[in-house]
Amino acid sequence: MNLTENIKIAIESIKANFLRALLTLLIIAVGITCLVGILTAIDTILFSMSDSFNRMGANSFNIYPTRENMRGRQDGKEVKRGAPINFRQAMNFKESFDYGGARVSINTFCQWNSTVKHGSEKTNPNVRLIGVDENYLDASAYELEVGRNFSNNEIETGAHKIIVASEIVNMLFDKKPDKALNAVIHVGNTRYKVIGVLKSKGSSMNTSNDRRVFIPLLNAKRYYGYADRNYGIMAFVQNPNEIDDAVAQATGIMRNVRRLKATEENDFEIRKSDGILQRLKEITTELRVGTIAIALMTLLGAAIGLMNIMLVSVTERTREIGVRKALGATRFNILFQFIVEAIVITILGGIVGIILGIILGFVVATLINGRFIIPFNWMALGILVCIVVGVISGLYPALKASRLDPIESLRYE
Repeated sequence: MNLTENIKIAIESIKANFLRALLTLLIIAVGITCLVGILTAIDTILFSMSDSFNRMGANSFNIYPTRENMRGRQDGKEVKRGAPINFRQAMNFKESFDYGGARVSINTFCQWNSTVKHGSEKTNPNVRLIGVDENYLDASAYELEVGRNFSNNEIETGAHKIIVASEIVNMLFDKKPDKALNAVIHVGNTRYKVIGVLKSKGSSMNTSNDRRVFIPLLNAKRYYGYADRNYGIMAFVQNPNEIDDAVAQATGIMRNVRRLKATEENDFEIRKSDGILQRLKEITTELRVGTIAIALMTLLGAAIGLMNIMLVSVTERTREIGVRKALGATRFNILFQFIVEAIVITILGGIVGIILGIILGFVVATLINGRFIIPFNWMALGILVCIVVGVISGLYPALKASRLDPIESLRYE
């Protein structure tokens, strides 16, 4: 009996025991959906983040206050945590750091839920308002669609000028960047004149980069400069090979700016852009391992259920097995037939799971405005796992069927 005949018999067997086979098929589909869908979503997020970091380059680093909010002693030294970088410290660092023509950008997030208005139109209260200097757009890999960047005079005086991202134009100006240029808009109760519109940048880590507006740093300090506001620092060196030397100099300058004593540990962190990306890849690797483990546990349950169905099928078809052996079927023919049946069920479940997994990955890519990547590698892995599960689940029932005595099988009622 050839493979085609065995597949036809397998399909007829599934039809005869449709409900049992369907339940097992769905369990397999859930496992494969988890495997393909989540791994595809992880790849989509990682690709989006990698693209952002690659555009920023490997020659930059960021300075943050340490995140732990605590005080104590460590190795005989006083440890300070959690103090924000204030405006004076950020500006002092910018003025002092001059490593090989390096540039420094300062920014601060003023509001996460601003409403932007123009005439009778207004956005939802989910626009990010950010105070920036003249280097921020280049530092963050933004490109202008129309208009210009802030001038040095606008930065130094805190002018009421604003640069808007593409979603703001879509909502307030009918997707017409030229219409937005030189328009007067309100952020809260403050008036600003639009001097630039940015090209779409998409999203990263489920955060839209196009739902933002930017104002001069001193303007942000004037209206949103409460005492514990933190100012972010990003620095760029010309030669990526000199990044470690630049970080070393930045560390010394920042210690002076923060007025740390020799006995005190750093109360700030310096993260290189390539280091952040590497850590992100490590996290996604851990997520992949966890996802595969969960999927395999689900498939293990499906395998046990499938083995049970196959054992019941062997019992129900004992007389059929006897007839086949009486007509000349070998033990290998019977063995192969039942293994093929098990593999057909797992592959059908796998196909359903792969389709659902691709849909899940596509939905995630759409939500983060990322690029959807067809997961051929995870699809192949899913099919391979299904075949292995089918062989493991069907082997014992197939061996049992192949060892039945044809005479006793023909007497079975």
